[in-house]
Amino acid sequence: MKRSLSGIQPSGILHIGNYFGAMKQFVDLQDNYDGFYFIADYHSLTSLTKAEILKENTYNIVLDYLAVGLDPNKSTIFLQSNVPEHTELTWLLSNITPVGLLERGHSYKDKIAKGIPSNTGLLTYPVLMAADILIYDTDVVPVGKDQKQHLEMTRDIAMKFNQQYEVEFFKLPEPFILDDSAIVPGTDGQKMSKSYNNTINMFATKKKLKEQVMSIVTDSTPLEEPKNPDNNISKIYALFNNIDKQNELKDKFLAGNFGYGHAKTELLNSILEYFGKAREKREELEKDIDYVKDVLNEGSKKARAIAIEKIKKAKEIVGLIGNIY
Repeated sequence: MKRSLSGIQPSGILHIGNYFGAMKQFVDLQDNYDGFYFIADYHSLTSLTKAEILKENTYNIVLDYLAVGLDPNKSTIFLQSNVPEHTELTWLLSNITPVGLLERGHSYKDKIAKGIPSNTGLLTYPVLMAADILIYDTDVVPVGKDQKQHLEMTRDIAMKFNQQYEVEFFKLPEPFILDDSAIVPGTDGQKMSKSYNNTINMFATKKKLKEQVMSIVTDSTPLEEPKNPDNNISKIYALFNNIDKQNELKDKFLAGNFGYGHAKTELLNSILEYFGKAREKREELEKDIDYVKDVLNEGSKKARAIAIEKIKKAKEIVGLIGNIY
């Protein structure tokens, strides 16, 4: 069975962009792939500096994973920092990775342009990401469209290592991207992101969820007039409803006497219905945090056993002789 692997940073509360861009794919793939899905807590250190928030976010992501349907009997759910071999491999890969490759990273350049302080972790993020993927002989990586370049960099780094040491050691992973839903618009029309404060959080309280939906930016067209159906509400609504429902909403906009507030209410109800069972499951899981910890521990043990074997071979290839495990 081929292996699928991906991870999400615990840098904030997960939202529907994370779900449609990544988590839904994790669940959809788990019956046909050997799934490895981790919490990328090392990656979050490039921007998150508050220890208590990191701990809280980490547990919340595990709860979210389990609530949306990731099954620990089918998929390996683990913590990146519980597998130190990721950082060992990062150092080996860093020594064959051109600095220019990292400086050309879209994500790095975008974050610098937005005023995020540059640090070594931010620059070398793609090398750690490459290690995350390559250490498990991953076949496919479910990623958002914005992460596609990072996966291409992973392939470049793997090929460079294989060429330099004249081995066929690292697999070249392929991206798994759902083009029709890979980029989810936020409440302001930009890509939904914690960084932009424009998210809709599927596990927020009903009150908070309503506030987020009602904050979706619209124009000032009067209630009685027809409205352009190609608006931000419709784009998000399409994620939760079939084409017939989408056309019904479109007709209401075109007919007039249908306000944006009405459309937002329909969207809110769609979100609550779509995530209804998941929200209930998450509430139950919150009452059994020991089970959540067990899932993480067992998954981390399984992942580390595989990672240890891979790093031992990698160290032998580069000429390191201190393999003591």
